[in-house]
Amino acid sequence: MSKTKAFLKNLGPGLLFASMAIGTSHLVLSTKAGAQYGWIMIIPIILANVFKYPFFEFGVRYTHATDKTLIEGYLNRGKGYLWFYAFITLITTFTILAALYTVTAGLLINLFKISGVSIAMTASGLFVFISLLLIIGRYKFLENSLKILVTILFVALVITTILVIFKGQVASVENFEPVALFNEAGILFVISLMGWMPTTVEASSWISLWSIEKWKAKEGKPTLKQSLLDFNIGYIMTAVLALFFLTIGVMTLYGTNTELSGNAVTFADQVVNLFTVHIGPWAYIFIAISAFATMFSTCMTAHDAVARVSLDIIHLLFPKKIPRVKKAFYALTVVVLALTNFVVISAFSANMGQLVALATFVSFVVAPIIGYMNLLNVTSEDVPKADHPKRWLQLLTYAGIVFLSLFSLLYFWMVVF
Repeated sequence: MSKTKAFLKNLGPGLLFASMAIGTSHLVLSTKAGAQYGWIMIIPIILANVFKYPFFEFGVRYTHATDKTLIEGYLNRGKGYLWFYAFITLITTFTILAALYTVTAGLLINLFKISGVSIAMTASGLFVFISLLLIIGRYKFLENSLKILVTILFVALVITTILVIFKGQVASVENFEPVALFNEAGILFVISLMGWMPTTVEASSWISLWSIEKWKAKEGKPTLKQSLLDFNIGYIMTAVLALFFLTIGVMTLYGTNTELSGNAVTFADQVVNLFTVHIGPWAYIFIAISAFATMFSTCMTAHDAVARVSLDIIHLLFPKKIPRVKKAFYALTVVVLALTNFVVISAFSANMGQLVALATFVSFVVAPIIGYMNLLNVTSEDVPKADHPKRWLQLLTYAGIVFLSLFSLLYFWMVVF
């Protein structure tokens, strides 16, 4: 087998991670960061990606060394760790998927000019379609389809970004005053952005589950070096695309005093139409494909991951009642998640802003705790000494924990006082 074929064959969990991460944090929050605050938002985006890197890398490292998921590692550290992770998963399950499907439904309504149909009903159609894809196709279909989707997304977004840069930055309105960053609203937005940049830290266990699922579908498993290469490619891609979305936000909206709406349909209309007004109507297809491919692939990967994580947690907590491998349980979980999140979307009346804010704040506050739990896993006796992270990676982990903890304390102080 040629090196190229071997490389493409080993692509999988890292690609799914990229597909899942390049969603609300990129399309919504990175674009909004550039539109409201300008180029200075490059700093928190880069810091979040750097400091969170070890938390996600450990998901690959631990699973490769032990053939177990990070969630099993939490149980090995003590049942209290597993219950904590189960509690966080329960909270985020009913915010993350609802937020993702709300944004995607808004884009679908906008792109196809659907009238007379609510966000909730459009989201229900997406729930049904994606649930069927996951239940029928399972992991193999998910991986193969996302190789195509992510390629289309990346090419379309590169073209869009180049077009925006060549067109030049939009003219500022008269007497434009930049939005203050170092006040309560600005700090809370930075925390929200970093909470989901590149994605929620709970997703570190999702990578380990995808890794095991991929190894089941292939003969044997790749080396640790190959697994980390797959992950690093996906991780770097998410960071680069976040900067692309930031660039698009700065070049098309910064200085215009345009406020991006919290309503999914209005937001989708603003994103697509403002880009086309700035570049030209002929660019609509590239922008539309970029936006919709971003959110559709994210919905599909997140839905699959949350279903797998939920089953793994329930099995570990109640091993006698829930066997590990049961296709029917996976299908049932996918459907239950679709139904419960449809209820959440209906209750929030398509107010994407509230859903995203709740999900990102929860993710940000628990990030340093889960990061520490992951560090305990990869430095435990479960993992051979040779596979332990190098000293610099452990130091970066501690730096990330301190960095995110300080911002979490700042958030609590601002909310309480």
